[in-house]
Amino acid sequence: MFKIDREGNSISPMPMRSFADLGFRERAHLQEWIAKFPKALGEDLLIIQKEFSGFSDTNERLDLLALDKAGSLVIIENKLDDAGRDVTWQALKYASYCSSLTSENIRSIFQDYLQRHDPSANAEHLLCEFLGVDDFDEVILNKGVSQRIILVAAHFRKEVTSTVLWLANFGIRLQCFRVTPYSLGDDLFLDVGQVIPTPDAEEFRIGFAEKLREESGAVEAEVARGSLRREFWTALLAAIGERSTLFQNNGPAAQNWIAAGSGIRGVSYQIAVTRHEARVEIYLDSGDSEQNSRRLECLLESKEKVEAAYGSALEWDDMGDARACRVRAKIAGNVFMRETWPELISSLVEMMIRFEAAMRAPLAGLKNN
Repeated sequence: MFKIDREGNSISPMPMRSFADLGFRERAHLQEWIAKFPKALGEDLLIIQKEFSGFSDTNERLDLLALDKAGSLVIIENKLDDAGRDVTWQALKYASYCSSLTSENIRSIFQDYLQRHDPSANAEHLLCEFLGVDDFDEVILNKGVSQRIILVAAHFRKEVTSTVLWLANFGIRLQCFRVTPYSLGDDLFLDVGQVIPTPDAEEFRIGFAEKLREESGAVEAEVARGSLRREFWTALLAAIGERSTLFQNNGPAAQNWIAAGSGIRGVSYQIAVTRHEARVEIYLDSGDSEQNSRRLECLLESKEKVEAAYGSALEWDDMGDARACRVRAKIAGNVFMRETWPELISSLVEMMIRFEAAMRAPLAGLKNN
């Protein structure tokens, strides 16, 4: 790492340091840095436990346990200046122990972690938020042999790197990140870089894995929930088709929502159902977060008129850090309780008819936004 001298138009090296010289320890420092900012490892990760020891018939502890955006468990093992010879075997053991964890096990492990660090937080809510889903009951975490391993150290021995590269041939997702401390005066810096596999090779491998998941998606879509939703959407589309042409181009889908165009790019009407609620909404997602926010602000100018026309208050949601925005109305409901379908469908049809009528004029004002 180099310091840039603007005036002299030159660079000078910053002194590389060791964790030992600086007095840093694995558990008290490196582990905490990663736990507080896991994105240092190049992706969004949700830390769900530290020093996890919930394995049967063993007292071994893994450093950090996390989830990635695909719902796969990520075992993170941290070493300081030297990874040692046995870190690969150690991490593989932990991955094998974790392979049997169910979605409910993971929720419980995360809730236990939150109880110590953020007692008011709810694990189920945070997991759904992180994974971008509405209903935790529909999430399948830690599928099959999807477990991943991340090794973090300042130096990796040849026996470690050789083993990691060999394991990659068998589909085991294992990454090595080199961490290097530097100093400049009283300031300290940490460089974190992925060394195995190289970023280009990792991108290709992930792309190939995504292709395989996509190809298997058609089979997974035929599971019981998807089949039941198709039946529900078939009944709802028939009912709403008697009163509106809004969803006339839709067919029954396996997912928990259906969408219809509004005549404006990036703006759609949606109906969504989960195990806990059902809702109708306008979804604003042009691909540009600033444009989505402007459109929501434009609609908010008509908030009182829209809610008066609809007949009740609506949720005007900028969705926080998400790119999209939405306006919605919702009711309690469970799409998986077939006996409630007639009442649920009747309510959703009535809601969408009133919602579309109330939003028609304000949406016309978005055509130039």
